Amino acid sequence: MQPPGIYNIQSVPNPPSSRLNDLLEAVKAEVEVAGRDGHEWKAQRDEYEQRLQLQIGELSMVRQALYELEANYAKARDQYESEIQRLRREIDNQRGGTGNGTPPVPPREGEPSRYPALTAPLNGDNARTPFPPPGLRPGSTDRDLVRRGPLPPPPTSSATYQPSNSPPQMLSDLDPDNVSRELKKEGSDWFAVWSSQSKKQLDVSLVHTLNHETVVCCVKFSNDGKYLATGCNRTAQIYDVKDGRKVCVLLDESTTRTGDLYIRSICFSPDGKYLATGAEDRQIRIWDIQKKRIRHLLQGHMQEIYSLDFSRDGRFLVSGSGDKSARIWEIEKGQCVFDLRIEDFIHNETGPIDAGITSVALSPDGKLVAAGSLDTMVRVWNVNTGQQVERLKGHKDSVYSVAFSPDGKLLVSGSLDRTLRVWDLSQTKRAVENAGPGNKEMVEKGLGTCQATLNGHKDYVLSVAISPDGQWVVSGSKDRSIQFWNIVSGQVQFMLQGHKNSVISIDLARSGGLLASGSGDCQARIWRYDAL
Repeated sequence: MQPPGIYNIQSVPNPPSSRLNDLLEAVKAEVEVAGRDGHEWKAQRDEYEQRLQLQIGELSMVRQALYELEANYAKARDQYESEIQRLRREIDNQRGGTGNGTPPVPPREGEPSRYPALTAPLNGDNARTPFPPPGLRPGSTDRDLVRRGPLPPPPTSSATYQPSNSPPQMLSDLDPDNVSRELKKEGSDWFAVWSSQSKKQLDVSLVHTLNHETVVCCVKFSNDGKYLATGCNRTAQIYDVKDGRKVCVLLDESTTRTGDLYIRSICFSPDGKYLATGAEDRQIRIWDIQKKRIRHLLQGHMQEIYSLDFSRDGRFLVSGSGDKSARIWEIEKGQCVFDLRIEDFIHNETGPIDAGITSVALSPDGKLVAAGSLDTMVRVWNVNTGQQVERLKGHKDSVYSVAFSPDGKLLVSGSLDRTLRVWDLSQTKRAVENAGPGNKEMVEKGLGTCQATLNGHKDYVLSVAISPDGQWVVSGSKDRSIQFWNIVSGQVQFMLQGHKNSVISIDLARSGGLLASGSGDCQARIWRYDAL
């Protein structure tokens, strides 16, 4: 019983404080974990910053070392170039030259070449011997036989370049022993390898091996394809293509018999009656083949003659020389009509680069002259006006060979940068034609464009040609191989390996189906290529 005055009231329960405390403890624990993680992250950041500072310090040391190496390299380069100039002056004084640094020419026996492209490996890819190789004569053997190289089929000059989606196959990297039988053909001392990336369209075979006493510097077919002319030391030879018989030897008896006199370029007149030869003595000789006599002696160049090309009508001859000029001669009178000089020299930090002309070519219609030079440029002149209308830039090293397509719309160039370039001159050709003869308003407009760059050689590209049907580009290289390229796709068709030394010169017969090659192994070879 309750005491009086006191009411019986029920007690109200306390709120659930235990759950709140649990939540607070959980939050506190998470804050502590986050704090610990933050300290760890800060420690890691400090460690990373310390490492970064160390790396920055090391990078600064490397950069300083590079600066020092670059300075030492520049100093050594300047000394090296100064020594080269001194040696060149001494050599030119001994030879009576001008010291302008000329294109690839064979040095005297035992003398190092001034131009590396004329130095070819004989006993290993890294071994370099003077050009021509002393002691190597016809019949000598070389264990390091050409290991690679196929012959190419002809591409279409007027077709638009269509690059392949797959990267180009480097046939020079293939081991012939591991190539399938379907893609390989072997002879007694030569072989060919076809690309697996394109349809096999050509076959190739060896027709003749023509032994010489010295290096074969140049080869050229007559227009009818019945004869092949070769140029070497002091003499030019003419062979019957059918049976390989030597039918003529041309030697200028009036020249001194001491020392070397290499014939660097050779060319038949269209009617086959005359043979033009250009040599180290800076003179062009026009030979009457039947009489074996010199009809004209063309003089005027100040350096060696490196390239010759007759016009299709036989009226004119164009010559290219190390004196930085190309000359157009009227054959009947034996006079120079145009003296096309390179005035726009390329410069670098040491001054102008030598622009000696190494190769010239007349377009089939006789309206354009193209020239490749040591300063990496390909230049084109208008024959009617003597005006330069193109300067094609793209090669990274000296250009050693140029050739027009049969329709005159394309020009192919080969360079020491190991590549070939196909140039589209269709707009240039059209502009020259529209300008008309005698119109000198046509100026260099840069209408020519590079249509394709062909990669596949492992060394200098020394000679190029285009097949009569315009379908194939052919190249000869210091890597001892000859390669055929499809001008439409830019892919190599096959590689031909048959020389023991650099392939210095190649030519395709205009009658079709025949290829000639001249090499530092003292041999010229005639090959046949046929469509399958």
